[in-house]
Amino acid sequence: MAEQSPVRGCMVIKPWGWGVWERIQQELDTRIKDTGHENCYFPLFIPMSFIAKEAEHVEGFAKEMAVVTHHRLKNDGGKLVLDPEAKLEEPLIVRPTSETIIGDAFQRWVKSYRDLPLLINQWANVVRWEMRTRLFLRTAEFLWQEGHTAHADRDDAMSETLKMLEVYREFAENVLAMPVIAGEKPANERFPGADNTYSIEAMMQDGKALQAGTSHYLGTHFAEAQNIQFQNAEGKLTFCHTTSWGVSTRLIGGVIMSHGDDDGLRMPPTIAPRQIVIVPMLRDKPEDAELKSYCAELQAELKAQGIRVLVDLKPVKSAEKRWNWVRRGAPVIVEIGGRDAAGNNVTFMRRDRLRDGDKVVSHTQSRADFVTNARTLLDSIQSALFSEAKARLDANIVTNIATFEDLERYFGSAAGEDEGGEFKGWAGVAWSKPEGEALEKVGERLKALKLSIRNAPMDQPSLAGRTCLFTGAPAREYVLIGRSY
Repeated sequence: MAEQSPVRGCMVIKPWGWGVWERIQQELDTRIKDTGHENCYFPLFIPMSFIAKEAEHVEGFAKEMAVVTHHRLKNDGGKLVLDPEAKLEEPLIVRPTSETIIGDAFQRWVKSYRDLPLLINQWANVVRWEMRTRLFLRTAEFLWQEGHTAHADRDDAMSETLKMLEVYREFAENVLAMPVIAGEKPANERFPGADNTYSIEAMMQDGKALQAGTSHYLGTHFAEAQNIQFQNAEGKLTFCHTTSWGVSTRLIGGVIMSHGDDDGLRMPPTIAPRQIVIVPMLRDKPEDAELKSYCAELQAELKAQGIRVLVDLKPVKSAEKRWNWVRRGAPVIVEIGGRDAAGNNVTFMRRDRLRDGDKVVSHTQSRADFVTNARTLLDSIQSALFSEAKARLDANIVTNIATFEDLERYFGSAAGEDEGGEFKGWAGVAWSKPEGEALEKVGERLKALKLSIRNAPMDQPSLAGRTCLFTGAPAREYVLIGRSY
């Protein structure tokens, strides 16, 4: 899927991993456009003065920003050094997120209420100088889409924020087969400068949470900083309400950790670059030509149904090729030998149900039946992967924790948890939404256990008579607590 690059914290995405990202892009881009957004592109470099206009925003990203200060090098006695004469008048920030530079464009594009809502999206790379990196989960450079919109009032902007949260939820569950819980982040977990932040949270197989996507209502903060004003229907100038929302290559990490097993990846068919891989059992004999022809005919029949299919003709032993595709997670792996071709049959493995105990399970059907049922087979694999992950999520949210001591007992010591340890899911607890210093103290107590509040689910249970786990005050909402990536 990927490997470490010579630049610390950055990754090289290999063809199979890139193929997965392409499928994610295609599926999500269609959904984004179907909700009325248009794609565009903004510069990688952002003037420092733009960032400085939003103090709260800057504080959230300051430690992660990469800064360009010079525009050329010079040769100094055989060494390349910064040319002091090429120092930039104003340093440039390598894009950590684009609110500020997009806001600069919005203040030129928006003049009247007739220009609203303004709905744009861009697919891009961003740089956040992370100190501890993991492939696909937290890298110094990663790929994402970021949506940015401007609206005439809060209600319209909030509707947009929640609409895109639902787009992400549907996409995660129906495309990635990754069940998630959509909800609002507490104040101390908000995006820097946002009024409200919403997320979709997925449970990985080790019980940790993965924040898989976020959607933010930014109020008028960025509009005021960037002077994004419009003339309303009454002729008065007023500031826009803005939103931003995004998902990244972190989704690939989520797929790996949601569906992988001891044999490697298990890729949901919707995002698999190759949904069916055909491995002819070649023996370097004259009859290989007939076997190749049979596989090519099968490939053509499957392609006619819109299925992404590959015949692997690499000069590698058949068993090695088969296990290569097992490790990559190809949803269906077909092995065709001379007997299969002679009998007009197909022998295949479902990657989601590869084993019965230690035994690898294969199935044989007539070629006609296999081709006819291929699409149904892929749909069945997609559904099975989601159902397995959903059952794990539902079974591992404990709701009987009433005190902080109960929480400590459930999660135990934080020591060693980054490297593994006993499986723990999430805790669903009552919460009074403390603010200010009280909220900071809650955050510190949770941080000591390497825990955090993931979100307050959109679907809230009854809290009648319940009190807050931390303050003892009457509960105002139900939140999920867990360890996370």
